[in-house]
Amino acid sequence: MTSATDAPIADQIGVVVMAYGTPRTPDEIEPYYTDIRRGRPPTPELLAELVGRYEAIGGISPLAQRTEAQRDGIAAALEALAPGRYVVDVGLKHADPKIEATVDALAAQGLRRLVGVVLAPHDSAYSVGQYLGRMEAAAEPHGITCGGVRSWATEPAFVEFIAADLAERLERAPERTRVIFTAHSLPERILQSGDPYPDQLRATAQAVATRLGLDDDTWEIAWQSAGRTPEPWLGPDILERLDQLAAHDDADVAGDPVDGVIVSAVGFTADHLEVLYDLDIEAAAHAERLGLAFDRTACVNDDPAVLGALAARIHAEADAHG
Repeated sequence: MTSATDAPIADQIGVVVMAYGTPRTPDEIEPYYTDIRRGRPPTPELLAELVGRYEAIGGISPLAQRTEAQRDGIAAALEALAPGRYVVDVGLKHADPKIEATVDALAAQGLRRLVGVVLAPHDSAYSVGQYLGRMEAAAEPHGITCGGVRSWATEPAFVEFIAADLAERLERAPERTRVIFTAHSLPERILQSGDPYPDQLRATAQAVATRLGLDDDTWEIAWQSAGRTPEPWLGPDILERLDQLAAHDDADVAGDPVDGVIVSAVGFTADHLEVLYDLDIEAAAHAERLGLAFDRTACVNDDPAVLGALAARIHAEADAHG
């Protein structure tokens, strides 16, 4: 836990930096996915496949360390903005420390105000809303008031980070390269409630494209890492789009046939399984089989400018409800 110093407890504000979580060791893979599956352990076949994916990226995901580094970066930026005002810690959805445990720990320190931020830029009732809802539910018995950062899809520092990296990769790419912005797919039923998630992803993509002056027919949206459930998930899937682009099947997207793709996984802010395996291994191999050049933009990870911008948003949220 990152603790503030000197400020009286009454004036301190707890910050819960929330993320999905990840297994920290191979032995944690099964309980981790059991939690994701709401108490249903993965089948032996599914578990073997999952273990194989982690082995392919080095044995385990670096996400835990990445999340802690992001927490530390936000804490340092908040300390620079308001020395001693904030106590910052991580709360996870599917791994320890869970969001509820972190709220309880902050409450035990005597804090009575919390601000939550999710390490995902795009607002959705099914993602950001669930994180903030769990924080608020855990805080209520303690009499703690809560606020939260709902979206940072078009945060200028985030857009600039993606745009700068993408610009460098475009310089090295084949002339006819398509940019594909991706995020984690969600069930299609979110569309029935008017969930903002798809529009949030498009807002990020449009902001980056505008920053670089990209023509509309040189970039698009796709989805990735859909869950394995019978219901339909948001598409098109990135692998399907690679198939279509290689076949020059662009009936739904204007433009010339392409020779390469650059995937910008703007829905993810840290290197982890859905990036390091689903894109860097699976999608890259698929593109190679299709004869397409493949590249991917960097994740934010612990970039100081982006984390500083998030800290500024947290600080503004705290002031707005102070």
